[in-house]
Amino acid sequence: MRRDDETILSYVTKNVGKTRHITLIDPAKQPPEVAAERALTAIESGSEMIFIGGSTDTPDEIVHATCVAIQESLELRIFAASQSPSSDEEKWRVPVVLFPGGSHALSPAADAITFMMLMNSRERQFLIGEQLKGAPFIDKFGVDALPTGYVVCHPGGKVGEVGQADLVMPHDVDLVKSYSLTAAMYGFKILYLEAGSGAQNQVAEELIKSAKTTEGLTLIVGGGIRTPEQAKMAADAGADWVVTGTLTEDADDLKDLAYKISAITFYLSN
Repeated sequence: MRRDDETILSYVTKNVGKTRHITLIDPAKQPPEVAAERALTAIESGSEMIFIGGSTDTPDEIVHATCVAIQESLELRIFAASQSPSSDEEKWRVPVVLFPGGSHALSPAADAITFMMLMNSRERQFLIGEQLKGAPFIDKFGVDALPTGYVVCHPGGKVGEVGQADLVMPHDVDLVKSYSLTAAMYGFKILYLEAGSGAQNQVAEELIKSAKTTEGLTLIVGGGIRTPEQAKMAADAGADWVVTGTLTEDADDLKDLAYKISAITFYLSN
């Protein structure tokens, strides 16, 4: 849901004195109405941004339907909150952001898109090719572009394989520092360190610390984060945002999802 008082980029990059949580919803993993229920549950449990993406081959029709369902649900919650003096409308003004696997996974119903360069890919397609295809549509849709350097770290998972990434290993602190400096010099505002969806191990603590020493970048860390302790480790190392996705898919039901996300956001706030 687009915010009236600031751009999506300023919302994402501002320093709020804590690490914030993103819930990643893969539109290929559930019907749009279920995705909307999961998004509302996540926000009620403390998530402050919703990413839409994950699978590399999801058609834009499904991505768009998911974005529309979530936005309509948020509008209803905002309206309901506006009718109650004790309710907080702003809680529900959470950005819905595309986290695309390529130029095919776009939607004008999103508030913004992580406009990414997969910096450690060996393949031109992921360095600039998909971006060239998608840019005219993003411009036409009026979706905010969030300039993002995307770096895949060990173990990498499917995204490392498909993206043909030279994985950053846990000991490569100088290399990840170079990536962060390069991202800043390119003018990117966000650096995303990714361990891969469903990864057995999260991004190494020392890599996060090293990347964080570069000024002017908002640091997002995702992949392999399932527990409050793992989220807190990333936060303590310097992450401005932590992303969970598999956790949402693996939840038994909405009550279980609320419990798991609430536990993570509680840890991040304390």
